[in-house]
Amino acid sequence: PDWRLTKNLTQITEEIVNAKKKPNNLNTTKKILVTGGAGFIGSHLVDKLIEKGHDVTVLDSNEKPDYFNEKAKFIQGSITDKELIDKIIPEFQVVFHNAASVGIAQSNYEVKRFIENNVLGTSILLQSIIDHNRHLEKFILSSSNTTYGEGLYECEEHGKFHPKIRTSEEVKEYGLEVVCEKCKKPAKPIPTPETTEQFCNSIYSLTKREQEDLIMFVGKTYGFPVTILRYFNVYGTRQSLSNPYTGVSAIFMSRIKNNNAPLIYEDGSQTRDFISVHDVIDANILALENPSSDYEVFNVGSGNPVTVKSLAEEIFSLHNKLPETKITKEFRKGDIRHCIADISKIKQKLGWTPKVNFSEGLKEIFEWSKTQESEDKFEQADKELRDKGLVS
Repeated sequence: PDWRLTKNLTQITEEIVNAKKKPNNLNTTKKILVTGGAGFIGSHLVDKLIEKGHDVTVLDSNEKPDYFNEKAKFIQGSITDKELIDKIIPEFQVVFHNAASVGIAQSNYEVKRFIENNVLGTSILLQSIIDHNRHLEKFILSSSNTTYGEGLYECEEHGKFHPKIRTSEEVKEYGLEVVCEKCKKPAKPIPTPETTEQFCNSIYSLTKREQEDLIMFVGKTYGFPVTILRYFNVYGTRQSLSNPYTGVSAIFMSRIKNNNAPLIYEDGSQTRDFISVHDVIDANILALENPSSDYEVFNVGSGNPVTVKSLAEEIFSLHNKLPETKITKEFRKGDIRHCIADISKIKQKLGWTPKVNFSEGLKEIFEWSKTQESEDKFEQADKELRDKGLVS
């Protein structure tokens, strides 16, 4: 009898633990708000949520795009409009917060707009949730790896360290690569985990860190689960080919499509961790469905660094053109040299792994870009940076 009792108690305990680990019922329809749901990442998320059978409403300040999923409701309006947010927030069980002004370099000379849209807008959304006593089932934030600034590095002699953002003076003295803080020798970039201190490299990244802190604090205080997803360099279809402040892959695609040579700051050996929008959406769905994501922060990247120069060469190859880049050797203030995602946490807790091969993902963008209008505004953006003294 004692053995049976022990066995039964063990079985019951295992069943309880396993039940907590199981994802939520996938067939349960949720009423979901996606802020910024008409944009690049948000629209792909809306498509997947609709496919999953959810009741989706989009709030976006932009007009409804041609690719918008007509099975979703659309509200054109600003996240900073408290009266509007108050009207709609009582309807929802889940919020995906994607709405934000985006553009690392641009944010450094448009401070007011980025603070208002990203920080004030988030605080208004949270205030409305509190005011209406909304017991949300989940709040998921799209954040950014830019909150780390530089990633982690390792010196052969002195071990691991996390440097602050390079200054113009340091680049002049030691060169473009990050050097060990002690011996001043070039260091090797290594994967950056979520526990890494956040040394923000722009006004944009400061606003994303502020969003993270606000949402996690309010979620814990009022008892609704929060998940923060730190995206690395997301690429994919629907990324604007006419916005010079968007991702580097789209900027290069636009330049080459318009028969202009991509301009590369520094020497082209700086790396970025590219992740397909399709993989990003998979991470969002897992964050929604799996309670193991509650009150957690996850990197969403590939873990594979790609040099900016090799990115340009691959896009030239897709266009059947010989590589023709303009490498300036100039330092753009706030630019990081390397930041590689450590994705072991999201693999372990949510079972997520990136599935889209980078070359195949670029091919998808290339095929899509053939039918898209592309106005190359990069030179205008570069001039603005130089006029503000942000390139040296």
